[in-house]
Amino acid sequence: MSIGDAEPMTEICSVWEKVVMTFKGSCLSSLFSQASLQGIALGKHITMLKTRHVLSWLCIMVLFHLSKADVGTATSYNPPYIPSACYGNDRSKFPSNNLFASAGEGIWDNGASCGRQYLVRCLSAATPNTCIAGKTVQVEIVDRAASSVSRPVKPGTVMVLNVNAYGVIANPSVSEINIEYIQA
Repeated sequence: MSIGDAEPMTEICSVWEKVVMTFKGSCLSSLFSQASLQGIALGKHITMLKTRHVLSWLCIMVLFHLSKADVGTATSYNPPYIPSACYGNDRSKFPSNNLFASAGEGIWDNGASCGRQYLVRCLSAATPNTCIAGKTVQVEIVDRAASSVSRPVKPGTVMVLNVNAYGVIANPSVSEINIEYIQA
């Protein structure tokens, strides 16, 4: 599953509201079950509420499945890209599609992040209409943002995308975006 396939936030909120309402229904199901033990016939309603209870658990499982990605901020950086903390002056180790990033301290992991692939999606920015809807970019970590030759636009971000990767998911004229990312 790619993070680009995730439902929009409004749909998730709608699902969550249904889960809450279903949870209230499951409480009623318990009450009705007790009432049926006392001889009150509510078979059709209990079956319906039990079905809704099962559906609520399915909705909760879907919500947890969609939440495997992390969120943070990203900026962009321009050439020169070498030397890099991962590959030194060896430009041949950079991805051939020219979509790469520098790792912020949160994902640098003492250099273990070198070569890792991430799926990145723009969520929002301070400037409206910055994100390119429905676009996700896969980048490879080739450098450490804190020590890169070309400094990021804004320090302290989770990921610093090269200008090509940044342009796939956001308007390059905006300096910082909020992202959702997951290791590919």
